[in-house]
Amino acid sequence: MALPGERPVKLPDDEKLGWILKTGWKGLCPHCGKGKMFRKWLKIADRCEVCGLDYRFASPDDGPAFFSLCIIVFPLAFFVVWLEFAHSPPYWVHLLTSFPLLMIGSILPLQPIKGWLVASQYVNKAQEAGTEKLWAQMHEREAKRRDGHK
Repeated sequence: MALPGERPVKLPDDEKLGWILKTGWKGLCPHCGKGKMFRKWLKIADRCEVCGLDYRFASPDDGPAFFSLCIIVFPLAFFVVWLEFAHSPPYWVHLLTSFPLLMIGSILPLQPIKGWLVASQYVNKAQEAGTEKLWAQMHEREAKRRDGHK
C-alpha cells in the first residue's frame, strides 16, 4: 500500500511519457496503473482504491481548461469564423453545427487532460518551490493521526 507522497519506482526518462499518457488519459492511478483516479467526472478521488495513493498532491488547477481552449476550442473557433465568412450561412446552421462543436470540444477533453496533468505531477514529483517542509509536516501529522486511531 502506497503511503502519502510515496513515488513509484523511478521510471527511465524514455518510459515516463508513455506511463503518463497511459495512466493520465485513461484516468488510472499514476502509481499502480490500476485504480481509478476520478470518483466523478472531474472530481479526483481521495485515494486509489487499489494501492492507497493519496491524491492530495494533485493540483491541476485551471490547466485542463487552458489546454482544452488552446488545443481544441481555438481551432474550432477559427473554423466557425471561416464558415461564417466563406459561406454566410443562416444562424440556424451555426446553432446546429458550430455551437455543439464548440461545447463538445471544450467539455469532452477536460477529464483526460486533467488526468494527464495529475499523472505528470506525480511521475515528475512536481510541487511548488519551497513546500517540501510543509508537505513533510502534513504527512507526518497524518501518519500520527492514522496510527493513533488503530
